[in-house]
Amino acid sequence: MKAQIEHKGATYNVDLEKPIDISIPMKATPENMKAWYLEPMSIEPVIGDGFVGEVSQGGSVNFRTIQFNPHGHGTHTECLGHITEEIHSVNKHITQFFFLARLVTIQPELMGNDQVITLEQMQKALGDKKPEAIVFRTLPNNDDKLTRQYSASNPPYLEEAVAHELRKMGVKHILIDTPSVDREEDEGKLLAHHAFWNVPENPRFDCSITELIYVPNEVSDGSYLLNLGFASFENDASPSKPILYSIL
Repeated sequence: MKAQIEHKGATYNVDLEKPIDISIPMKATPENMKAWYLEPMSIEPVIGDGFVGEVSQGGSVNFRTIQFNPHGHGTHTECLGHITEEIHSVNKHITQFFFLARLVTIQPELMGNDQVITLEQMQKALGDKKPEAIVFRTLPNNDDKLTRQYSASNPPYLEEAVAHELRKMGVKHILIDTPSVDREEDEGKLLAHHAFWNVPENPRFDCSITELIYVPNEVSDGSYLLNLGFASFENDASPSKPILYSIL
């Protein structure tokens, strides 16, 4: 279905028949992608008092308990509550879900032992565009990102200046295909997180960071309509399912 979308005074023709899902499914298997030294997630039937929550085991329904961490077991969207002493909920602060997004593909620069997306690279990739959301696809881009075990691997991250510039430009949402916009081991500084959310100076409550996405190679760089959907957890982060729609 083709549709005309009115957004902030402009009209866009969007192809709703071909959603591009850039989330990573969560599976209760050892192969499920994970980060931050977590144990695998689990999905187990409830069993007790003669009840079995598994039809294949004789139960009347499938009734399973899921145990996972949104930050390390799959695609998730987080708000500034991720780095504040006061509890802030992504469900309370992110209340709009459609945005104009720009997908950019970048080969991070090697700096010592680190792979870093630099300010110069980001500016070159964006040009004169000032989207509401930016989607970072890092190279190399293989489908092993769907099952990668990230712990102790020092994945690519954003230079602090990138987060500063995105905030200055008015970008409200960052999406990236790594476990974090910051270095895996950075002594708890989380420089890019603080710079983007402007914490503690002038916190940006309505801005989000989505990590551990996966954008297939066949999806071209360019502008898209983003649907940033997530589960209604009252938590700093929630598992999410960002969807891109082509603008015709």
